[in-house]
Amino acid sequence: MATSLEELRVLQDAEQVADGIWRQVIGWDAFAREVVGGQLARAADSIGANIAEAFGRFHYGEKIQFLYYARGSLFETKYWLNRAMKRQLLLADQATHYASQLGEIARQLNTFAKSLKFQRKDNLRSTNTVRETLAEYEVVSDHPLFTEAELAWLQTFVTGD
Repeated sequence: MATSLEELRVLQDAEQVADGIWRQVIGWDAFAREVVGGQLARAADSIGANIAEAFGRFHYGEKIQFLYYARGSLFETKYWLNRAMKRQLLLADQATHYASQLGEIARQLNTFAKSLKFQRKDNLRSTNTVRETLAEYEVVSDHPLFTEAELAWLQTFVTGD
């Protein structure tokens, strides 16, 4: 198990994809770079950024949420790869290669999120917690909520008398 951010395999793979995409995009003409390339590069960078943010969070729920954000960015990256391929900015084999790498990263993200869910469940079952005994609450009613006269008055609204 990784003990530092830089040791996370899923982050290393995400960085490799983002850097490869960057090297492709910087060679495009200005219009393609601005319209498609910027979106593609930002989406690819966002995968790793969200993984890093998940790693830095303390609570399991937050960690899992940022892994889901990373997965969303991954699918956005796939979308922009498809646009780049259709617009002949990337060769089909390049886009397929990146899509394959992204598929592996998606599996890693799902596995990571699943392991965090199990860790959270195990922590909830831990016997090292301190709990107060449950208190019993009683309602003693020496005084009725409504008098008989008030109940009769309320009843007139129901019956229309």
